[in-house]
Amino acid sequence: MSSSSRNSSIEPIKQQVLALIRSGSLAADGKLPTERALAEQFDVSRRAVRQALDSLEEQGLVWRKQGKGTFAGQPADPTGDLAARIAGETDALQVMEARLCIEPELAALCAKRMQPDELARLRRLAQRQFESSGPEAIELWDGAFHRLIAQCARNRPLLTAFALLDKIRSNPEWIRIRAKARSAPSLEVSHCEHVTIIEAIAAQNPELARTAMRDHLTTRFDALRQEMDPADAAWASVLFDPDSGA
Repeated sequence: MSSSSRNSSIEPIKQQVLALIRSGSLAADGKLPTERALAEQFDVSRRAVRQALDSLEEQGLVWRKQGKGTFAGQPADPTGDLAARIAGETDALQVMEARLCIEPELAALCAKRMQPDELARLRRLAQRQFESSGPEAIELWDGAFHRLIAQCARNRPLLTAFALLDKIRSNPEWIRIRAKARSAPSLEVSHCEHVTIIEAIAAQNPELARTAMRDHLTTRFDALRQEMDPADAAWASVLFDPDSGA
């Protein structure tokens, strides 16, 4: 089955899971029923449920804890207050500068520690981002791609630093500014850069992975700087100002 056919076949199941989450009927911790229970409830196979949950996890809409089950949303972040405070004092260009410091090292660690099934997921995420249309979808899959690399580095302090930056990606103004820096040719370049990162990780070559990630982020950083106009710069200065309502 092609990836597009697989995605279309599990989409109704994903929507049923999301409807269940929105219904408010889950326990306080957001734990979902077991795969078997969901399969019976939706009258589908367990394999189809597992594939739907895999896709939702890749999108950051659910998370799994081994031996405990699947939960809605993301794990509780004890640094949430700190993240809000830091985000309130930063801007888009500072975020890209910080990403250039952090993500190449995450990629290098990922090249040492990523498992084969995680590598397969990374390839799927890169392809979905390339096939997406619309700034929100592109940002969603791009964020999922970089988030998986951060998670597979298996370094909690670096992952926490990444999470502080990742929170900004969902801001509508951030998506708008990044969309201005994208074009059809630049999306092709970005996809090729993602593939280069993946192949370096697959080769278990930390130095190549570090360089590939740095080159990729430098390309995006340069495009972002060129596209930011005075209005964007003014917005960036109050990106997450608590008094701005953002």
